[in-house]
Amino acid sequence: MTRLLWLSFLVLVLDQATKFWIQAVFEPYQSLQILPFFNLVLAFNTGAAFSFLGDAGGWQRWFFVALALVVSVVLVVWLSRLGEDDRRTAWGLALVLGGAVGNVIDRIWLGHVVDFLDFHWAGYHWPAFNVADMAITGGVVLLLVDGFWPRRRGDQSAD
Repeated sequence: MTRLLWLSFLVLVLDQATKFWIQAVFEPYQSLQILPFFNLVLAFNTGAAFSFLGDAGGWQRWFFVALALVVSVVLVVWLSRLGEDDRRTAWGLALVLGGAVGNVIDRIWLGHVVDFLDFHWAGYHWPAFNVADMAITGGVVLLLVDGFWPRRRGDQSAD
């Protein structure tokens, strides 16, 4: 199923192109309302999801780079071992891989991840995120569905 690496590459290109665009057009932390519940904003995240460890002093940058690289290798190996009947798993892994590589590129070159999608409601803002984060989330959802959704009769078990 490594033929699905095109999807990882597509996620990576879309992620990096949108981050390049937002940085070219916006000043740091500049915000533009698009809808009553959605803004574009140029934000930087030195931590992980929801800025976890964002203020840890700098060591987290290389920790998250190393972690993402190890996870990426594991995902490629996992993809290479999947059979034709494991399509949902393969799509999920390809999405997670593309997102992980997109964010690790930011960490290596910039020292932080560029985020720009800001959803909010009634004064509460969801943490800003990016295309890579959407791909990771979508990929994880596919993996969870694959893990919990019974396969059709005639399909091999998930063993």
